[in-house]
Amino acid sequence: MTSDHDTSLHESLRENVRLLGDSLGRTIANDMGSDFVDRIEAIRALAKQGRQRAEASDRHALIDYLRALPDDELLPVTRAFNQFLNFSNIAEQHYRARFRRVEDYRPGTQPDLGELIERIAAAGKSPREIVDALAGMRVDLVLTAHPTEVIRRTLIQKYDAIDECLSRIETSGEHPEVLQRAQGRLEELIAQSWHTDEIRHERPTPVDEAKWGFAVIENALWQAVPTFHRDLDALLLDATGERLPLDASPIRFASWMGGDRDGNPNVTAAVTQEVLLLGRWMAADLYLRDLDQLRAELSMWQANDALRAEVGDDPEPYRALLKQLTIRLEATRAWARARLDGEPVADAPIIETRAQLHAPLLTCYRSLCDVGLETIANGVLLDTLRRVGVFGVTLAKLDVRQDGARHAQCLDELTRHLGIGGYLAWPEAQRQQFLLDELASPRPLVPPRWACSAEAREVLDTFRVIGREQREALGTYIISMAQQPSDVLAVALLMKEAGEGLNLPIAPLFETLDDLDRAGAVIERLLALPGYRAVAGDYQEVMIGYSDSAKDAGQLAAAWAQYRAQERLVEVCREGGVALTLFHGRGGTVGRGGGPAHAAILSQPPGSVNGSLRVTEQGEMIRFKFGQPDIALRSMEIYTCAVLEATLLPPPAPQPAWREEMERLADIAHAAYVGVVRENPDFVDYFRAVTPESALGRLPLGSRPAKRRQEGGIETLRAIPWIFAWTQIRLMLPAWLGSGEAFATRVAEEGGLARLREMRQQWPFFRTYLDMLEMLLAKSDGQIAAYYEERLVDAPALRELGSSLRQRLVDLEAVLLRILDQRTLLEDTPLIRQAIEVRNPYIDPLHGLQAELLQRNRDADGDISPALSRALMVTMAGIAAGLRNTG
Repeated sequence: MTSDHDTSLHESLRENVRLLGDSLGRTIANDMGSDFVDRIEAIRALAKQGRQRAEASDRHALIDYLRALPDDELLPVTRAFNQFLNFSNIAEQHYRARFRRVEDYRPGTQPDLGELIERIAAAGKSPREIVDALAGMRVDLVLTAHPTEVIRRTLIQKYDAIDECLSRIETSGEHPEVLQRAQGRLEELIAQSWHTDEIRHERPTPVDEAKWGFAVIENALWQAVPTFHRDLDALLLDATGERLPLDASPIRFASWMGGDRDGNPNVTAAVTQEVLLLGRWMAADLYLRDLDQLRAELSMWQANDALRAEVGDDPEPYRALLKQLTIRLEATRAWARARLDGEPVADAPIIETRAQLHAPLLTCYRSLCDVGLETIANGVLLDTLRRVGVFGVTLAKLDVRQDGARHAQCLDELTRHLGIGGYLAWPEAQRQQFLLDELASPRPLVPPRWACSAEAREVLDTFRVIGREQREALGTYIISMAQQPSDVLAVALLMKEAGEGLNLPIAPLFETLDDLDRAGAVIERLLALPGYRAVAGDYQEVMIGYSDSAKDAGQLAAAWAQYRAQERLVEVCREGGVALTLFHGRGGTVGRGGGPAHAAILSQPPGSVNGSLRVTEQGEMIRFKFGQPDIALRSMEIYTCAVLEATLLPPPAPQPAWREEMERLADIAHAAYVGVVRENPDFVDYFRAVTPESALGRLPLGSRPAKRRQEGGIETLRAIPWIFAWTQIRLMLPAWLGSGEAFATRVAEEGGLARLREMRQQWPFFRTYLDMLEMLLAKSDGQIAAYYEERLVDAPALRELGSSLRQRLVDLEAVLLRILDQRTLLEDTPLIRQAIEVRNPYIDPLHGLQAELLQRNRDADGDISPALSRALMVTMAGIAAGLRNTG
């Protein structure tokens, strides 16, 4: 298979795509024969021809060819295009790592920390302010198990090895034998990939997901973290004359894998316990590898009195102290393994806290500095100290998330058992008073032998598991669908009763449009409760939901509601003397708050990013941003850059006229969105008919069910499959529906266009929204959606609805180009435009085959052959790979 990249794309990227495509072609020819490869080339040529001419007859030539394929070729054809798209992604990822690009920026806007520090200094900030801002920065990147990664982990490992081969080929230079070995290995890995199933046979368990998260740390972040700190240290020293403090860890990692039980019955207290133990075991194992190297290298005999006091007159004092630490770490690893295996635990001292691991290493570090060996101190020993600061003894802090209704149901069962009434029937004021009284009471509330329901027992067991853990192993307790102060107080009480005195930050998650609008008032009432401040102190974390708010209200209305909620929360916490950390629950797609992190952070309200930030990273975005050391390094730099700028050079507050404009736009967009999604009686039927929504449940992406409840309509569907389904047919509806009507209304009015252009030029929030919309429209394709409709939709009313939706897409593109003053989409970001264009001839056949297979599946009442069922799943994986995002 060959590729036709635009000649203006970077030569190395084009060359690597060609290299991988040619190798794949040879592999397929060896397996299926050269005639089959010729058919693949014919399909690709027809797809390209259909794109270039854009005539209906040209597109139908491709469809006719695909429909004439024999059944036994449908699966290998889908596999061929899926593999090529994945190899294109490998080449692009390699290119981005090599040229330090993780995200797509307009020319001249790529973030650079050195340039930013110069700008901050030029704005009048002192070197001390810059150092303090970086030293005090607290950014938690939270790896979640949201099921948006379609590629099997066994293939991801092969793809990483392919990337290494590309590096060896590029650096072989004058060594033809090295080149030949690398090319041979590349051919072998591509053959392995072709002969490996793309689709998992079983869903991963929550523990499988956690193991994958730990593997990302082991394979990429373990190396990237000390490199990031070395670079930051050197940059600070050059710019300010000061080094990054030893205890500074601007970027840390947390995880939801094994802790996120919201809507996932597979995440139990026992699973959470197992994941916490796995983290302890793997951390000990990784640190032991570091200590092996340190003991090999720190053979010096000069030492200060503090180190001598620890080890006596040992001729190799550093090795002696490191040996003691090694023994404790080995005992820790053995302890965790025994706990995991359910075996007796040996009675040996283990490492339980970061301080126990950090202190001996710091003793060595200070000793080396005291005796004039700073060069050695600041080598691999400092790298290990930095790792301890970031990863602690569990690799990632585990967050726990649960639906607020589960806590309320547990308390209702308890109050009824105690004969004091039904908690669920009480008004909010009565709930609050009960919870505050019990929080202040010294006696226990939960009877020791209470025979409660399995659901209540699971809630209490979760608190008992995390209550037995060291505080530093845990992150935040997040309450989904939080609506009232009692939701937060309920968790505080359950933590007190079953959590053995545990005191985690409790973050209410505001998700729907109404909840976002009330978020500030809820937190204001909560902070006004004296009993709550006694529990929470002067710190509050609040999570902003992007997925469900967009699904509930449409993207434009949701984005403005999120912005307003953050403004109000900042104001409330400032007035209450409380430090606020906002936790952004972003997904990979625009419809779930996705987009370049740098632009997203700088588009937040002023004061909302004040040196601290938490943000989710999930599914395929974990691999795209942190799957390889170089990419992970650049991702950490981008987050640091954005948070530092937002803290020291915050964006301007919106002018009153812009706020009024956004209110109008949001109202119009919301009404248009609801008018279709909630009020059109044909919408649900159209969605189910035209998208692969019903087949998505068979795609074993993650451990979590696709629906919160198995009965019901669109409202029960999770945001990820909701967006995945629309993405598959290239209509991308959740991320744009309503925006066109809003913009068209204003552009038609006098002064409207000028006002929108002014907002785009001067307001980062609005500019970022338009940039994301532009990128999304470039990936959408109304003609492809029309083909799904032609093949899968019969009812005239549904076809009429589909036609109207596609016309809305056309109208939105036209009005957006007017606002941007452009003739085509992505004029200023040619790399991403070309990446989309070059992928289309490989994605288009998958769309055609998917529509055909969906129809066959429906005709057979879901009873198509295993090979065709697998082919249908491969089309989903391939389209997701081609578009580089799923949910």
